Amino acid sequence: ERFYQNAMHYILIAFQLIVALGILNVWLLRASKATPFRGGDAKTLREEFAAYGLPYWFMCVVGVLKVGLALTLLAALWFDRVAPPASIALGLLMLGAFVMHLKVKDPVRKALPSIGVLAMCGAIALLSAAR
Repeated sequence: ERFYQNAMHYILIAFQLIVALGILNVWLLRASKATPFRGGDAKTLREEFAAYGLPYWFMCVVGVLKVGLALTLLAALWFDRVAPPASIALGLLMLGAFVMHLKVKDPVRKALPSIGVLAMCGAIALLSAAR
């Protein structure tokens, strides 16, 4: 049983790091760079939100929320109580991202990162709540 608890603890840490660093990478380092996962024909985050029919101010709000929640997941490495609400909130944002990919009829491969992060957020919420 101790092995199982340790394994789950390290999986939780790995998911928190993957999600948090991935979100920070997308929003702070690659916001103005093209990736194969941008919605529609967008080359930047701003173009991607425009492709979804969303205004610039909404992109700013989503960006602040995602960066803030990613930082909260990093803080949760020390303050584990904040992991469940942060991962649930971030998961809801990732569900929204997935829905936007559906809205513009993107191929599934473009939505895979949002689906993967959503799944990891669910796992973080469950694993951290069970501790």
